[in-house]
Amino acid sequence: MFTGLITDTGTIDRVRATDAGREFRVQCGYADLAAGESIACNGACLTVRECGPGWFTVAAVVTTLDRTTIAHWAEGTRINLERALAVGDRLGGHIVQGHVDGVGRITAVTRRDDAVVVDVEVAADLMPLMVPHGSITIDGVSLTVNALPGGAGARTVQLSLIEYTLRHTTLGALAPGGLVHVEADVVGKFVQRLAAPHLAAAAE
Repeated sequence: MFTGLITDTGTIDRVRATDAGREFRVQCGYADLAAGESIACNGACLTVRECGPGWFTVAAVVTTLDRTTIAHWAEGTRINLERALAVGDRLGGHIVQGHVDGVGRITAVTRRDDAVVVDVEVAADLMPLMVPHGSITIDGVSLTVNALPGGAGARTVQLSLIEYTLRHTTLGALAPGGLVHVEADVVGKFVQRLAAPHLAAAAE
């Protein structure tokens, strides 16, 4: 489990095919990683295969490559990193599983005074899970839904990025046309699942 508070940004310096899947070596600021631990890479929970001071490797299987942007990662790609939450840590963001629900597309990036407003087009089936001022994870970063512009049937989620987020994550480089990992709030997913049979029965 994660919180969506990025603790480092890493840079991929090697990509290769292995029996475990497509392997990425990431240069980072962590000095005490352990093989087998979970780490969120742009919000996707992956397992550390090998590691040393300032680097680690992870591998992505075909299913992961199909459902994320990881297939597009190459040497030089920068990614947001977060180690798994430890018991007793502060939960400063929100509960993040590291399970990418879909890939969103950036449709607009606008500067508004002291913030940057970003519009993200998400899959239609994720929109019922989006709540104004609720939580969303974008490329591993815990954010607040600023608004849901466009009315019924729209698929746009609007976010407002503060200066700290722009400096300490990769989101400062977002531009129209870019693709991002989207994870909806897990609480909303459980509520939707539990309520579904009752709503279906009421509609009959």
